[in-house]
Amino acid sequence: MSFGQGGPYGPGGPDSSTPDWDALADESEARSRRRRWLYIGGGALATLAVAGIVATAVITSNKGGDLPHPVTLPTESAAPKPSFSEVSVPPPPNPRDYITDPKKDTAPLTPENLFPDQAMVVGKRSYPRTSTAATGDCTAGTQGALGSVLKHNGCKQLLRATYSKDGVAVTVGVAVFDSKAAAFKVKDANKANLAPLAGGGVGSFCQGAPCTMYTNATGRYAYFTIAGNLDGSAVTKASTKALQIARDGGQYAYGRIWQRGTDQAAKAAQAQS
Repeated sequence: MSFGQGGPYGPGGPDSSTPDWDALADESEARSRRRRWLYIGGGALATLAVAGIVATAVITSNKGGDLPHPVTLPTESAAPKPSFSEVSVPPPPNPRDYITDPKKDTAPLTPENLFPDQAMVVGKRSYPRTSTAATGDCTAGTQGALGSVLKHNGCKQLLRATYSKDGVAVTVGVAVFDSKAAAFKVKDANKANLAPLAGGGVGSFCQGAPCTMYTNATGRYAYFTIAGNLDGSAVTKASTKALQIARDGGQYAYGRIWQRGTDQAAKAAQAQS
């Protein structure tokens, strides 16, 4: 706390001729408390004296007769208690419910809203997006055995996006199903033959040369990656950039699906409030 010039007592400092108002107030309060205790004490003694007289009168008046019937006083448990209405607060919506149940998962599903960012950012790594595509014929975006697996399990749509940097590229694919069970059947089949998506300055890759592929599922979505070197060389254990972009592509696909569920759950929570 700051004070004006002259200190906390004011410009002229403490004045010995001025009464100490705080001390006087404390002394007055102490006298008031003593008087209150005297009043309370006197009242209590008077009450005890009256109670003694009444008790004597009751006992004396009942000589030779029946004692008075005891009176049962209500206990604390018998006293009425206030009642409060219980308000049931619904739990917040679970994002997983929205990526699992097609009746809840009703947001538009296009490459623009599933892969909206100009770059795939995972940690400190960033890869520019070069092209996107979507098809209702899930076999059209596959190669090898994956197409028949998707068709057999009722794939509704396949969305793809390609990201590239430093001589490597990855295509991320997300397949949509009517149920979680169907998506996980595709995952368990492990036929990760997604077709690479060229375009946007990225030519064909993973054509005739070994590449790294990945498959997984969450909710009613199965997702895939295929990554390789743009110079057509094979991906080996030493191909650190290709292996890294493949891992990042899988993590990014999972994050985008989960974000879809989170956005819909947040919208539902706002509607409830």
